[in-house]
Amino acid sequence: EWSNKKFAYDEYTRTRSYFSNSEMEAKGLPQGLELAVLEQFRDKLPPEVFTEEYNNPVTDGSGNNRANLKEAARLLDEAGWKLGEDGIREKDGIKLTFELLMSGVNEGFTRWFQPMEQNLAKIGVKGSIRVVDATQYTNRLIAYDYDMIVGNWPQSNSPGNEQRGYWTSAVADLPGSSNYLGLKDPVIDQLVDMLIAAPTREDLVARAMALDRVLQHGYYNIPNWHQSAWRIAYWDKFGKPKVQSPYSLGVMDTWWSK
Repeated sequence: EWSNKKFAYDEYTRTRSYFSNSEMEAKGLPQGLELAVLEQFRDKLPPEVFTEEYNNPVTDGSGNNRANLKEAARLLDEAGWKLGEDGIREKDGIKLTFELLMSGVNEGFTRWFQPMEQNLAKIGVKGSIRVVDATQYTNRLIAYDYDMIVGNWPQSNSPGNEQRGYWTSAVADLPGSSNYLGLKDPVIDQLVDMLIAAPTREDLVARAMALDRVLQHGYYNIPNWHQSAWRIAYWDKFGKPKVQSPYSLGVMDTWWSK
């Protein structure tokens, strides 16, 4: 909230879903067709999938995150990550450190990550930023040689086969796939197959919501943000046909002069 206010004039919407800003976004508690899909895997899913709506932790935007930091420290203590003499948490001889890998193309994200880096240090977690050239970044991405990256998974109004490349066990170790998370989860594999085989639009939406909900409750990433509308500046001497899609401005070469 602080970063959105300071860096983006509160213009961004915090992402909370892998299908944000669409009818396939999992909200509230599962019901109807989505619940029927999830019930098939109840014994293999966290109970919270059925009882709690996923939402990102929030702050008041003041930059004072004491309550959040206190809760994070409590969870780390509970998980056995104790502060070492150097102020960094460790467990079983392993230091709680990680590197955010970025290429020069997305170096602008450093200003979003640096406040987080400072907050992590307050609770004994050492995060660092590594900016490399595009070639090195691509090679490391292909080989999954990173702790954390800034990435996304483009979605359409009709998700399908591309979901296998994003989430399934079959490509988790395949160099260059888009399964950046390294996911190997039989339930997610089956949900992806069910989504692709959906016989109706209603089933497709329900199965996408079920997949989204399971991914949400896996806590695999720290969601960034998205723009919920198109921004456009125009001069009223030009006309334009009716927009064809709620997610598109339409074909830009169809403008004409009045």
